[in-house]
Amino acid sequence: MHTTLIVPGLHGSGPTHWQSWFQQVEPDARRVEQVDWSVPDLSVWAERVLAEIDAARGRILLVAHSFGCLAAVTAAAARPDRIAGALLVAPADPRKFGVSAVLPAAPLGYPGILVSSSNDPWVSSSTARYWAGRWGCRFVDVGAKGHINIESGFGPWPEGYELYELLAAADRRPGPRQRSAAPSADDPPPELPAAVPTYIPLYY
Repeated sequence: MHTTLIVPGLHGSGPTHWQSWFQQVEPDARRVEQVDWSVPDLSVWAERVLAEIDAARGRILLVAHSFGCLAAVTAAAARPDRIAGALLVAPADPRKFGVSAVLPAAPLGYPGILVSSSNDPWVSSSTARYWAGRWGCRFVDVGAKGHINIESGFGPWPEGYELYELLAAADRRPGPRQRSAAPSADDPPPELPAAVPTYIPLYY
């Protein structure tokens, strides 16, 4: 059993945002609520994500956007055995918030797909690719699609949902209560299918 955890970015995700659409499609989805969506405080945001991870049932599929990606991976570093996978979309450049040094510096320990746009005002494609490599995530370039948000035309997003489904399907590990031994940080995460693309052209 999976719980889908929606982690919005700065100012949250409105009702027509693709994350809100994901939440409508997935009946088990929960949304992280921040105390103040206008103040991107990584430690505070990560604490809220961690609280939702601890409150959720089963293993967690993280679906994060922008600054929410940074909060999601920070929180998940404390509970990697609970995480089934992470879809990290348009992560904000950590240098803009002075948090590069406190983010995970090694592969995350669970499957991840990092989706980036070539003209995202919040992060360059090269920076997004760097963090994908550092975290051991599959990198997906959607082309020139801005910040992959409402303003750039991302309401319902079936291509993104297909990536989410690949992460769900890749989770073949038993849940924490079924393990015969504690997970090791050296255990490799399940591999994603080779069919995960590195470039997705999107049309509207």
